[in-house]
Amino acid sequence: MTTFQAHAQDDLQQQLIKLQQHADEAAALMQQFANTNRLMIVCTLMNDELSVGELNERIPLSQSSLSQHLAGLRKAGLVSARREGLSVFYRLQGDHAIKVVSLLKELFCHGDNNVQECL
Repeated sequence: MTTFQAHAQDDLQQQLIKLQQHADEAAALMQQFANTNRLMIVCTLMNDELSVGELNERIPLSQSSLSQHLAGLRKAGLVSARREGLSVFYRLQGDHAIKVVSLLKELFCHGDNNVQECL
């Protein structure tokens, strides 16, 4: 094998490693959106910061189930939480969730401006 071929093979190997890393990150992100309840939570938080109680009024889940989904979304870095007195407020964090929900709205809502009602 020539030096050129060895460098080309190393470059290809590095590209494959990067591709695998990006695919793993994308799969982990999409896994969060693969659950209907988590998708509804993210859509509901698209424009508003809401308390657990307010989310619970809009999404028909037990508070325990809602809290578990929020914990998973928080761990994935898609939502953040802040405490105010006894209430915990959640909002979307970073661009990933907003971009994914915007794309889903474009693909599935066909011009409906209210994401919460659409998805």
